[in-house]
Amino acid sequence: MKLKRKKSQKLFAEAKTMFPGGVHSPVRAFKSVGGTPLFIIKGEGAHIWDVDGNKYLDFCCSWGPLILGHNNASIRKSVTKTLQNGTSFGTPTPIGNEIGKLILKGNKYLDKIRFVSSGTEAVMSAIRLARGYTGKSKLIKFDGCYHGHVDSLLVKAGSGLATFGVSTSAGIPDSLAKETLVLPLNDLPAVEKTLKKHKDIAAVIIEPVPANNGLLLQDKKYLKALSKLCKQYGVLMIYDEVISGFRVGLHGAAGYYGIKPDLITYGKIIGGGMPVGAFGGKAKIMKHIAPEGNVYQAGTLSANPIALSAGVAMIKTLIKPGFYEKQEKKTKYFVHKILKHTNKKGYTFNIQTIGSIFWLAFSDKRIQRSDEIASESMSKFNMLHSILLENGIYLGPSGYEVGFVSAAHSYKDLDKAVKIMTAALDKVMG
Repeated sequence: MKLKRKKSQKLFAEAKTMFPGGVHSPVRAFKSVGGTPLFIIKGEGAHIWDVDGNKYLDFCCSWGPLILGHNNASIRKSVTKTLQNGTSFGTPTPIGNEIGKLILKGNKYLDKIRFVSSGTEAVMSAIRLARGYTGKSKLIKFDGCYHGHVDSLLVKAGSGLATFGVSTSAGIPDSLAKETLVLPLNDLPAVEKTLKKHKDIAAVIIEPVPANNGLLLQDKKYLKALSKLCKQYGVLMIYDEVISGFRVGLHGAAGYYGIKPDLITYGKIIGGGMPVGAFGGKAKIMKHIAPEGNVYQAGTLSANPIALSAGVAMIKTLIKPGFYEKQEKKTKYFVHKILKHTNKKGYTFNIQTIGSIFWLAFSDKRIQRSDEIASESMSKFNMLHSILLENGIYLGPSGYEVGFVSAAHSYKDLDKAVKIMTAALDKVMG
């Protein structure tokens, strides 16, 4: 079938006269995969509908936060109930205490948390806190990990092994980019060499489940050794769990791997689809945040009651016994059925997965570093994305992005997706 896009095309043309690139976040423009971005007007369960009336089985899930699917009844009810009393007060609210208790109860990886309005804001605040607590200025980040559009982290590696960051965006002064040292993932000697050389490093920040540039799963042994090096050199360990938090388990990747970092950042899922983020960690560090300490952080809409009411309803579902086990079982079922087909055909193709996250990789080996991703493989993904879209399957419009299975995806949905995806892969690989 030929996808109907007339209304989306018209809206996109109009949007480009008002907004840079016609969008409010770059990847939405479909530049990687080509064609007109879809203007979505409705989501229900595992499906979304665009303005032209096309229906899609959605594996993007708003880039991860919709672990319960679109328009979840319990979240909608909770938000609607809270909305009756107003939208924002700029004051403490009882619902803040309620969600705080839900998140911290039985959680040995967090002592205290603070809510903000996005994952980027959570990371920015955690970095400021790390610098304020340690009195040091530099950071270590890893190539292939994304931490939002924070100035000092929107950098790539320059030349050399232990290298100062080079800005990947205009508007970031070199002096600020050079506060960040960019190292390759899965290379402990590079980390130790850098920690020995630079005595002014405040923190090491990593996505323990790198999921913004492919799903670059690291070994537990590596993550534990990284944490040990941080303790050895008096450097804070920050886990960016904006994607993995509440997705791979109730206590995120920290709980999944059994490692307690000094600070953890969250986003996306906490709001069940509403804008929210949080950062937290050890009490001795968190007490340095104002008004208790001298590290300033504030936000008018932080801990917004509407967003937090969505989070309360969502977490009450996530804590039910067996929730994550069911999610992982469904995801493995989906992935294994596709791989059974591609392995039989002998395709150079793999799916990397953890919890209910998956990533389509046109490779015959496990990929752990961004420099192991063949750039030419993206042309295959772009072909696949186009074919899937024509057949009612929606993935994020970039081969570097991961996909998600939600609680709303039924086995019937997954079987349908397998049938469409394997046929599409036959066309791409054939």
